[in-house]
Amino acid sequence: MEKIQNLPIDIQTSRLLDWLLDRRHCNLKWQSAVKTIREKINTAIQDMPENEEIKQLLSGSYIHYFHCLRIVEILKGTEASSKNIFGRYSSQRMKDWQEIVSLYEADNVYLAELASLLIRNVSYEGPALRKQLAKAQQLQQELSRREVECQSSAADLRERYYAACKQYGITGENVARELQALVKDLPAVLEKVGKDAMKLEEQIQLYTAFTDFVCEWSEPVLPMLTFVQKRGNTTFYEWRTGKVPTVVERPVVEEAPPETVTEDMINWGDFGKGTDTQGITAEDGIDWGISLEPNSEDTDASGIDWGDNAAAPIEIEIVDAGTDCPDGVARGEDALTILENSQSRSQFIDELMELEVFLTQRLSEMADEGDVVAMSQFQLAPSVIQGQTREHIQKMLSTVQDLLGRLTSLRMQYLFMIQASPRYVERVTEVLRQKMKQAEILVLKGATMVEKRQEALEEQSRLEPRVDLLAGHTRELQKRIEADISKRYHNRPVNLMGVNI
Repeated sequence: MEKIQNLPIDIQTSRLLDWLLDRRHCNLKWQSAVKTIREKINTAIQDMPENEEIKQLLSGSYIHYFHCLRIVEILKGTEASSKNIFGRYSSQRMKDWQEIVSLYEADNVYLAELASLLIRNVSYEGPALRKQLAKAQQLQQELSRREVECQSSAADLRERYYAACKQYGITGENVARELQALVKDLPAVLEKVGKDAMKLEEQIQLYTAFTDFVCEWSEPVLPMLTFVQKRGNTTFYEWRTGKVPTVVERPVVEEAPPETVTEDMINWGDFGKGTDTQGITAEDGIDWGISLEPNSEDTDASGIDWGDNAAAPIEIEIVDAGTDCPDGVARGEDALTILENSQSRSQFIDELMELEVFLTQRLSEMADEGDVVAMSQFQLAPSVIQGQTREHIQKMLSTVQDLLGRLTSLRMQYLFMIQASPRYVERVTEVLRQKMKQAEILVLKGATMVEKRQEALEEQSRLEPRVDLLAGHTRELQKRIEADISKRYHNRPVNLMGVNI
């Protein structure tokens, strides 16, 4: 008997109510009795004395049997004056609450109700609150991640914007004006290249002598380089006609208006109108279909991905050559210098490359001319050929490569395209401007993420006390039910299993 007394009674909480009904501790019709009790409680709480503890008891979401017991205890003090000589209370308040307690105790209705409350807290209320809390915490993490993505993407767009501006050699404050300002400086830059090209006399002489000696070449060698070496970066008119123009009418380039980007110019789309932060996807981070990198694949020389119009040729607006102009007047293409004019510049660059290839090849051959046979081949060569050393050839090659690099750099390609087509300036300006607009949109999205994250944090702060309060009520119910059942089985220990809030 003593061993049985010490054996615990383990009851699965989800099966507690069935357990009480199976052992006839409670009546199957307990719910009907509870309905009647709830109606009496709702009536009784309409007339209560001013008492702080009673206010706290009644402020709960659900008043159960043990709350009613405590209210009766409090009323014994507040309604003491209504007690008659027989020890009974004449106060209607006391009578109402004593009746409620009696109805609860009939057929152990209170025990069935407490079991139902415990099951609901464990199986429904608790998991629902924990799920909401976990959702708020997860949402904060997601929003933090998206905020970082927006900031990172915005920073990347700005970095690419300024990297593209750096390629053009501008600051990006006013793209259109800065690009046109670069073109204004282009003649001076090309004039310097032309002056340095006048130092190529020795290279041209060597190449001319070598072709005459090896091939007995009768045609002019490097005619454009020779012309620039002698006369400098003159007008295309002088190259074409051989005469110095008396009047040069250069094309007038209109200046771009001040570039003022305001928020009204930014197409925000549907963003900011009831934005759903959960609707932002990984696609937001972010391929705008714009590429300004010089090594990007499938791009033209400008480094810009034109999208669907990539196959369409760029319209280059160039004034026709001044063939109908009066004699001595350089106008249109004729007014441009040799290095400004695309036709003559291309020939100039081609001849520079030709000279570079020759000097490179000659440098390679001189490394193998140590044998007697190779030396005998140049015994009859002119002194300008025999008197060269590898060091001197290398120096001449470096001069040519320097000029070539200055003319064919990515920045110079941009400048030539800007000079040739005002539409190109507009297109580049718009592409760069869009990049900054998208960066601003991402910044705004990041700010929205911060607001939504703060809302989720506030929701978490609101839910945590409710979870703690529910856990406390559930543990209290568990202890009271365990103690009540234990009394019915001669104080055997009772364990309600699966209570986890």
